[in-house]
Amino acid sequence: MKSKATFYHAGCPVCVSAEAALVAAIDTSKVDLEVVHFGKDRDRIAEAESLGVQSVPALVLDGGVFHINFGASMADVKGA
Repeated sequence: MKSKATFYHAGCPVCVSAEAALVAAIDTSKVDLEVVHFGKDRDRIAEAESLGVQSVPALVLDGGVFHINFGASMADVKGA
């Protein structure tokens, strides 16, 4: 069975770099990877927060949240 992973980011240089590295490293035969860019998909912000995402870039893998480096807080993403 494939693992489910969602990579959330805001499009900043740190996030874009992390996305490129992650996409290159993930074995898609074992992991179903979805990339969510909040600049293009703002309606997914609440979903990410409900999963425990506190900053981006972040990877949610099988329900566990992994914060990768630091690009922006979720408050920054929401414009708060």
